[in-house]
Amino acid sequence: TTIAKAMKMIREDHGQAWLQDMADIPAEDPAVYDMLCQADSVGVFQVESRAQMSMLPRLKPREFYDLVIEVAIVRPGPIQGNMVHPYLKRRKNPKEVVYPKPSPEHGPPDEVKDILAKTLGVPLFQEQAMKLAMVAAQFTDDEANGLRKAMATFRNYGHVGVYGEMFLSRMIARGYDARFARDCFKQIEGFGSYGFPESHAVSFANLVYVSSWIKRHYPDVFCAALINSQPMGFYQLAQLVRDAREHAVEVRAPCGLKSDWDCTLEDSGQGLKAVRLGLRQIKGLK
Repeated sequence: TTIAKAMKMIREDHGQAWLQDMADIPAEDPAVYDMLCQADSVGVFQVESRAQMSMLPRLKPREFYDLVIEVAIVRPGPIQGNMVHPYLKRRKNPKEVVYPKPSPEHGPPDEVKDILAKTLGVPLFQEQAMKLAMVAAQFTDDEANGLRKAMATFRNYGHVGVYGEMFLSRMIARGYDARFARDCFKQIEGFGSYGFPESHAVSFANLVYVSSWIKRHYPDVFCAALINSQPMGFYQLAQLVRDAREHAVEVRAPCGLKSDWDCTLEDSGQGLKAVRLGLRQIKGLK
């Protein structure tokens, strides 16, 4: 909703008729990643929490797939499975990237690398956990389907433990390190409380990038569209206004003569428009 309102304002108030759809927004803008690396993400979809803002300067996203990782890594699965710090270490130092292998007699040495290469050898996504079960632990289709169901219900029925024994024993029997096997299964248990498939992370990352691009290039629009979409997100109106002012946006008080019901943009004599708060921001007015 916020993005749709923002793009309408960019077209109508800033005269950018070319911006008709999210697909029109320029991809891989370095200025957007510079902003995110500084954790300047108040109001930005999915990366506005304190945990995400703490992760951004550590992960230092520089391309779209980094945002996919950013969205997925601050989640119960990777945290519970002790995957966060190993991923950050490997990202910082490529020499840290290792791909566990089965014993030579049990399978090809690259079977795990084929699954985990995109995430530097660390399983972060639900699909990767399932593939590890089928490839590294040799689960049958029926067993993998049973594990998938148990991942969503283990808090209520406790079925995951049965699959844990199978998962660990089979991986270890095939020559995998026991700690790696345990960490992988801890992540599977984490997915039981909140599963996060890669496709979901990609979709969210797209909204992160689009939101960030609007905030970086049209902070006046970003502020007005966010306020017009309240209640949402982590921040109160006063915090959103303060952040906008820190980005050189003039925010004007509601006015009975000049305000609409929602926030609007007004000429300010500068490059950015001024945000005129709407009448709905007046407490008690309905």
